Amino acid sequence: MGYRAIEQYRFADSFRAATRIIDLPPTQPGPGEVLVRNKWCGINGIFDTQLARNAVGTIRMEPPFLTGVEAVGTVTAVGSGVTDLAVGDAVAATRFRGGYREANSAPASDFVRLPEASAEALALASSGVAAWLALTLTGQMQRGETVVISAAAGGLGHLAVQIAKLHDCHVVAICGGGSKAAFARSLGADRVIDHHSENVGEVLASDYADRIDLALDTVGGKLFDAMIDNLANHGRLVISGWASDMVNDRPSPVTAPRIGHKLYYKGASVRAFMNALHTAHWPAARAQLFELFAKGSLRPYAAVLGQGLETVPDAVEALLSGQTMGKAVVQL
Repeated sequence: MGYRAIEQYRFADSFRAATRIIDLPPTQPGPGEVLVRNKWCGINGIFDTQLARNAVGTIRMEPPFLTGVEAVGTVTAVGSGVTDLAVGDAVAATRFRGGYREANSAPASDFVRLPEASAEALALASSGVAAWLALTLTGQMQRGETVVISAAAGGLGHLAVQIAKLHDCHVVAICGGGSKAAFARSLGADRVIDHHSENVGEVLASDYADRIDLALDTVGGKLFDAMIDNLANHGRLVISGWASDMVNDRPSPVTAPRIGHKLYYKGASVRAFMNALHTAHWPAARAQLFELFAKGSLRPYAAVLGQGLETVPDAVEALLSGQTMGKAVVQL
């Protein structure tokens, strides 16, 4: 039985304009490979859009190529020499080109076994791992610290809020809109700043001046500036994206004193988190997350934005609109 996949066949201004669905022939796994029938794929709207524009700094691909990052499914066939996976196992693929496809035949080492092939498991295996490592590895989060998280209702942010609370931190969640603010509160955030109705810089300067031990920012722009201005002594700001610039692909010019003047006397720092550089830490992080999930201590939320590969472009655009909460997924 053949399957379908999304192919980027050209560069264009949008994911929709750069991609098409193609039919691929039936395949069987070769030695050391497994065949997986995917059930869910994760949507990464900014990455997908940047890739369509040939603007991802770490990847240079020449079309045509299959696209999408992560998916979960079940093993349907096993090639010779494979001992770690069996037919019926739930697995995730979390590397580029493993996502937007109904099936995937690849080396067994490209997959990780999961307790279940669910949308929630996909959220943990992808965004959950990133949130855990950004906070605990790059951010060196300590118990009881004050932690500020931007885009706190998103796929990464909603898990970061919970992870920080599990470390007994005081969590300040920044998000936009009443429903997102309510969602962040339900996750345990101690203070929610709705940037649609409050000025983030003013709130932080008033309530958290020189008190931010750790900030996790995926937005950039004015939110980044406000976090920098209010870092505590030895405070750390971890960058895991800059959505305010990346969506429009037009970085805003900065006309201000060099950032070192704001960091030096506090012994503070700005760090960048790039998940792909920390693959050695993925297994341990994943084990921690799924243990917490099994205990009911961690609640991943999946926003189902469609069913079938045809709906992926719509899901990408919905994610870029800023209206979604939790990890954006499409059912396959």
